[in-house]
Amino acid sequence: MILSHDTTGSGPAVLLLHAGVADSRMWDPQRAPLARHHRVIRCDLRGYGDTPLTSARFDNAGDVKALLDSLGERPVAIVAASAGGQVALQVASEWPGLVSHLMLINSAYALPPTRSVQRFARREDALLEAGDLDGATELNVATWLGPDADDDARELVRTMQRHAFDVQLAAGDDINEEAGPAIDLEAITARTLVVSGGQDLDHFRAVANHLAGHIPGARHTQLGWAGHLPNLERPAETTALITEFLDDPRD
Repeated sequence: MILSHDTTGSGPAVLLLHAGVADSRMWDPQRAPLARHHRVIRCDLRGYGDTPLTSARFDNAGDVKALLDSLGERPVAIVAASAGGQVALQVASEWPGLVSHLMLINSAYALPPTRSVQRFARREDALLEAGDLDGATELNVATWLGPDADDDARELVRTMQRHAFDVQLAAGDDINEEAGPAIDLEAITARTLVVSGGQDLDHFRAVANHLAGHIPGARHTQLGWAGHLPNLERPAETTALITEFLDDPRD
């Protein structure tokens, strides 16, 4: 199965990978501006947006590789947020020649969870076990959007997260997701920018520091004002940061 996706514009290809609280719609503010000079590819990972879950075995990195192969794109820049960052790291590590640029925004990565992440997970699990999907959705909106997010951004995340809950809970035990490729940070050859948010949970700042210290040549930018999803909190400022990174002429 090829992931649900859309493409816009022409030029060097950039793939946008969404967070686990979202789907490809999270990139609505960036899509048109980036498409002025790039071929912008957005996709929904399985169980998000318009990509269904089936009983077939899958791994997200393999799905992304299959999508890019189907589009004939090589190499691509990848801009990825949160859980999408983990997938991007797998792709850039397993197939380094496929990825020219890698921008990781509050990326997930397998470091031991901090207490703040553990508290969030316990609260979310309790709400889901109680069947309170509205409560679990609101917890995610409150946790993953920083103070600069407006009502429209909060409503978009609310809509995306509730849809993901509905799809994934309906699938139940039939979700056959595999771990996918192991991540070797030292194998990544893409020009890499790690972005973290000063208002995000401390776990993701620790992840950002780790990634920046272990991916060869990686740079790290912390946005003091940002929560977990800066592209929805200050769209224009984040779009400018993405554009500057993609258009940087340095080798």
